[in-house]
Amino acid sequence: MELETKFLGPGVAISDGSVIGGYASVFGVRDHGGDIVMPGAFAASLARMASEGRRVRMLWQHNQTQPIGVWDEIVEDAHGLRVKGRLLDDVARGREAAALLAAGAVDGLSIGYRTIRAEKLPGGGRKLWELDLWEVSLVTFPMLPVARVAAKAAQHPSPMAEAARLLNAARLALRGEA
Repeated sequence: MELETKFLGPGVAISDGSVIGGYASVFGVRDHGGDIVMPGAFAASLARMASEGRRVRMLWQHNQTQPIGVWDEIVEDAHGLRVKGRLLDDVARGREAAALLAAGAVDGLSIGYRTIRAEKLPGGGRKLWELDLWEVSLVTFPMLPVARVAAKAAQHPSPMAEAARLLNAARLALRGEA
């Protein structure tokens, strides 16, 4: 079975030079592909990975040959799948990703997964009840525009991170999404 992907965003932001965070998936919202991720969809996968000592990977554009950081926290809550991690500035693509995020050129997150349990919806799409989560990527083109992803605020954000945050907020306001 091939790995599926689901894009979220816009609004990925960066703080403190390399810390990113927000929601990689939002529950109950139909995406452009017609799918709806349901609450609890990630629970079994996250528990299985934790018991096996494995981690969800942070990739660039779903490219398995381009890991760019690590997810330090992945939690399923009432809203969706919340992630927090660090871009690795010792990795060239990690530095590039940080620059692109700061400039607002990249503003989405996307999950890579295998469907374990789903039901077809009338008119197309699926309700996704159980997913085997493999990775969360930084991506250019998000699939679920209503999902907001933002960095956890740093105690003292860098001037570049604050400028990127303000530019992103202005961009969203101009598009009527603020």
